[in-house]
Amino acid sequence: MALFPVISNFQHDFVLLLLPVDTENTMDEVAAAAAHHSVGTRVAPQPDKIVRVRRQGAGDFFPRDVRLGETDVRPMETLEFIFCDA
Repeated sequence: MALFPVISNFQHDFVLLLLPVDTENTMDEVAAAAAHHSVGTRVAPQPDKIVRVRRQGAGDFFPRDVRLGETDVRPMETLEFIFCDA
């Protein structure tokens, strides 16, 4: 369990945010943390969608249940948060 900083690049948000998360957080929990700072503020809610996480520029999303500490994501790496169909 360790504090871990990533950069949030949330779909439709024009602001990149420093997002402190935990290495024990799942990608769904990381996505929820990013959404907390963007959705409803600068990004319109999309309640019929889920937010998925991928590396900036990658095509594939991380599995939703993988823990951040189980990936090779590095501190201060930029992650994209994208609305997807459930």
